Amino acid sequence: MKTLRHLGSMAFVAGLFVSIFAGIPWHVVVTDDPAVPWWLRLAIFCLLGGILVVLLSLTVEQLGDKVAPDREIGAGVDGRILLSNTPTVPGRPVAEVLGLVQGHTVFAIWIGNDLSAIVRLVLGGELTEYTEMMGKARVAATSRMVVQANEMQADAIINVRYMTTSVVGTASELFAYGTAVRLSE
Repeated sequence: MKTLRHLGSMAFVAGLFVSIFAGIPWHVVVTDDPAVPWWLRLAIFCLLGGILVVLLSLTVEQLGDKVAPDREIGAGVDGRILLSNTPTVPGRPVAEVLGLVQGHTVFAIWIGNDLSAIVRLVLGGELTEYTEMMGKARVAATSRMVVQANEMQADAIINVRYMTTSVVGTASELFAYGTAVRLSE
């Protein structure tokens, strides 16, 4: 699907540039009502077809995600690793510091939910669409951090912190990080 989406994106961009940088000047030069040349028809077909391919491939991916959730999310979470936002674990001294572990993800919401959130922004109230998006992002980033800690055979992750930034539009990155440690018995 990703390859198909990239091909659709390239067709869209090629069609857009040919239409704008060759089609518009051609139309300005040829002032009477001429037949549209084959190359301009092809460019417009690529532009519209590229958009369609990208939208269809994203729709198929979204439907697939709802049927079979991301395998990586939760893959390393077995309940064995303790997560703490404090620098120590009460009653369990740190035996060995294994190093930094991290996980991140970038999430965005469907434009329909985005429009709903804009209406709520005007009327007031919780923007539940964004709350759900950031909750899913937190779970994904935390799970990826825990996978790294599992690979290091850690008992706990201390000093767990979360950071979020806006990437573009309503897409947000959520970054989780902490220190993987082994605890004394």
